[in-house]
Amino acid sequence: MHVLVVHNRYASAQPSGENKVVDQEVELLRSAGHRVELFERRSDDIGAKSLLGKAALPLLVPWNPSVRTELAARLRADRPDVVHVHNVFPLLSPAVLAACADADVPAVATLHNYTQVCPPGTLQRDGAACTECVGGSALPAVRHGCYRNSRLATVPLAVSLTVNRRRWWSGVERFLCISAAQRDVLAEAGMPAERLAVKHNFVPDPGSCRAGEGEHLLFLGRLAEAKGLRLLMAAWDELAADGGPGVPLVIAGTGPLEREVADWAAGRDDVRYAGLLDTAECRKAIASAIAVVAPSTWLEAFGLVAVEAMAAGVPVVAAGHGAFVELVEDGVTGLLHRPGDAASLATCLRRIAADPARNQEMGRAARGRYERGFSPAVGLARLEEEYRTAIAGRSAMTRGGDTRASRGDGEST
Repeated sequence: MHVLVVHNRYASAQPSGENKVVDQEVELLRSAGHRVELFERRSDDIGAKSLLGKAALPLLVPWNPSVRTELAARLRADRPDVVHVHNVFPLLSPAVLAACADADVPAVATLHNYTQVCPPGTLQRDGAACTECVGGSALPAVRHGCYRNSRLATVPLAVSLTVNRRRWWSGVERFLCISAAQRDVLAEAGMPAERLAVKHNFVPDPGSCRAGEGEHLLFLGRLAEAKGLRLLMAAWDELAADGGPGVPLVIAGTGPLEREVADWAAGRDDVRYAGLLDTAECRKAIASAIAVVAPSTWLEAFGLVAVEAMAAGVPVVAAGHGAFVELVEDGVTGLLHRPGDAASLATCLRRIAADPARNQEMGRAARGRYERGFSPAVGLARLEEEYRTAIAGRSAMTRGGDTRASRGDGEST
């Protein structure tokens, strides 16, 4: 198949699981013989814009007419079989959907978060779950300043969600949800359930699994409140006050809590802050872990690090909500703690480190779960299936005279 991938790349200063997923899917499709091309914008380029260009950027978040013109022209010239849309914020906008309709090319969209029903896409506010905007007005997000703690910065996202809701729902043949938990939230919010498919992210096989019992407990990811860093620090302090689990905690990554984490770890022999690791270093840290810890306080739509751990035969300790409930089988491939509960997390960390034989058994089960559900072969088959479904759906729509996409194109912006 001929596939055009549309993606606004996140800033390179922060590690992005979404960028990684897009790159891995492109490589996977190409290795299988498909022709894959890219239509991209990069958030890194914002810094080079003039002051006027930066000032105008929020106005283009809901709708970027030049993107529509450029993409439609490319689609007419290249005639791909399908367009695969990922992130469109902030430089692309939902205008990419109108371009697909203009050129009569079916669109598939991977939903990496909850931006279809929540302006910042997190379903979280002030460290707690929030669904005020789900299925209704986006005004609560503006009132609370949910994006970057700024009402002004939240406005473009809220406007885009409001004016483009029906465009998304009518202009995309297949929505690829990255977990059943995410799909259920979106279906309950009114998205077209018949076009919401679950396609888990895949993870490349690291080529080797953990040997031995492991050396440390590992947190690997963005150092942010939503990822449960403060919860993990509280749980670890509780463990340390009671003698500790007998193994060190390694924290790797970067983000807004980096200074706080570094200060907390300084001078301790039971905690090491490793900073930002490259791909090879990440794989090495995972392969030598007793368990990978994912204590997110927000409802993760997937949880890539959990699957990366399972690929290496390493069990996971994760929050018992969101996608982790379907990724981690409690007591079999890892342990689930009560969300937001430091004492529960501390108990799970102690348990996972206390029984090496049981831990290795969990690791083997985790690897089996990866092979059945998250390997490249499984990911490729699901992608190809959804592309074929989207192409067939658009062909049937054309034969039947359905004008759904063009009706979406005619809505005001």
